Amino acid sequence: MSNLWKYVIMAMSFVIAAIVVAAAYTEGHKPVQGTITVTGLGETEFTSDLIVIQGEIEAENYDAAEAYRTLEQNREKMVAFLTSKGVDQENITFNMPYTYELRRSHYENGNYTGEHFAGYNISQSFTIESNDVDTTESAARELPSLIAEDIDISVRNPMYYYTGLEDVKLSLLSAAAADARDRAMNIAKSSKSELGELKLSRAGVFQITAATGDEEFSAGGSFNLSSRDKKARVTVRSEFYIEKK
Repeated sequence: MSNLWKYVIMAMSFVIAAIVVAAAYTEGHKPVQGTITVTGLGETEFTSDLIVIQGEIEAENYDAAEAYRTLEQNREKMVAFLTSKGVDQENITFNMPYTYELRRSHYENGNYTGEHFAGYNISQSFTIESNDVDTTESAARELPSLIAEDIDISVRNPMYYYTGLEDVKLSLLSAAAADARDRAMNIAKSSKSELGELKLSRAGVFQITAATGDEEFSAGGSFNLSSRDKKARVTVRSEFYIEKK
């Protein structure tokens, strides 16, 4: 009976040893899985199709009513000038006029003695917004010439927009994501690995800068308004599973 137990124990030992060896072999030949992180880039250039120009006209007079009449006349002259240059009147808008009293400091023998009333200033801001960028840009450039006609006018630099920007953003995200996958695939191939599924992906902020020049990027994203020709770019950071055979 003791010999029987001896054979049973020996048989069980062989079975256990075989299981251990098989497990070790399987583990040794199991693919090693990890992740790889890459950054893809999407970039394109485009030309603005909307121009916005802002400015202000004003008039001064000791009498408020007379100041306002002068302002109205100057406004009509400005609109007539722009329309003569090809700008559609519907593209010109005026905000509410703003009136404030003018005060002048008074001195006697070099000593300040107070202020006195010196009349009224009435100002009115305006905006020109148009998809006809060339015509509007050219006309606005000549607006300061109205100063020679005793029209008190100031014009700010044009701002340029692109109405199809959302489509550009979507296209860039797709391009950046595809670029990230291509980069990951090349790295996996060079390291004799197999690229797996996407684990996670994050888009960076959009950077819209002048098409030319060395404009700096901003951590919160940049949005250039001063240049008609622009460059847009975005990065996508993707992490993929990878298996090494």
